[in-house]
Amino acid sequence: MSFESGSIAVRMFYVGKGLPTDVVEKFAKHAAPPLKSMGTGATQGWVGGRHLIDVPITEENAYYGGYLRLALVKAERKVPGSLLRAECMLEEVAYMRAEGKPYVDRKARSDIRKEVMGRLLPTMPPTLKGIPFVYEDRERLLYAGALSESQLDAFVINFKETVGVNLIPVDAGTAAAKRREIRVADWAKTSFSAEVADEEMEDAPGLDFLTWLWFASEARGGIFATKEHGELGVAIEGPLLFTRAGAGAHEISLRKGLPTVSAEAKTALLSGKKLRRAKVMLARGEEKWTCSFDAQTFVFRGLKLPEPKEMLDPASRFQERVMRLGDFRVLLFELFDRFLDDRSDGKKWAATKKEIHQWGAERGGRA
Repeated sequence: MSFESGSIAVRMFYVGKGLPTDVVEKFAKHAAPPLKSMGTGATQGWVGGRHLIDVPITEENAYYGGYLRLALVKAERKVPGSLLRAECMLEEVAYMRAEGKPYVDRKARSDIRKEVMGRLLPTMPPTLKGIPFVYEDRERLLYAGALSESQLDAFVINFKETVGVNLIPVDAGTAAAKRREIRVADWAKTSFSAEVADEEMEDAPGLDFLTWLWFASEARGGIFATKEHGELGVAIEGPLLFTRAGAGAHEISLRKGLPTVSAEAKTALLSGKKLRRAKVMLARGEEKWTCSFDAQTFVFRGLKLPEPKEMLDPASRFQERVMRLGDFRVLLFELFDRFLDDRSDGKKWAATKKEIHQWGAERGGRA
């Protein structure tokens, strides 16, 4: 699973008052059923963090390196499309010969497909898909691989049914409320282009943050002095995804070459589009974190963590990686707090917005 090695794809959740003391028992009661008992319908349940059939759930496989680590697994039998088409063709040829017809009508074709599916499906090995998670008890924060909207819904619903705890996805709105008791719904709409009026824009606090971060990384030197973490370097790189609701193209994706200095990026900014997704690099001393950041959903893909300087046993390495993931979160939200300081102060934001307008209009653009 991605938390153990390689890059990480993750979404964060606030866990309110934390998890109950009997949390392992609760997960054990909702463990994934044995695959041998599976019929033709999909099944779902929890497993330990070692692999996707890691049941039963006990204290031994629920915790690793001091962290609660489990996964929500969905098991489903599927007939490969190529096999289904081939089997249907065989049956259709047999049907035409038996009926003496040069074609198969729509009803017969539908019946053949249902018969073939019903015959093949019970013989198919189940496919497994897991959503792993790690819980950081001290921060009451949960990291999970629930990236898509369907995964998010399934994970949150099953977690609530299992543990009785509501998970709050971290995004610009929930983070502002949690960290500064700020309601982003109270913010006035804002345009990052002098050519587009504020009232023409939609509410997009996450996009405001990422576009502000891009501006700050270029126009303000990209180095932030922090009280507790030293100097923090920031860089925004491509691929870039710009978006804006309204007339014209709603999204523009810039991938090849140097998209940050392209004429297309400048045009996107001047037309009122904001940055939804980009590659973000954070650097502190010799440590570096890089990822693709979706500012609307606060989903991080391909997150690369600093490598440990010494060889570690598997449990210690896992612990080190979760700690490095926590460092990334702390540093990112240090920047988010700077954004909140700008965005929630009317006078400060008016001055910042003028800087952003000038930065967008005067930035170089190479085709």
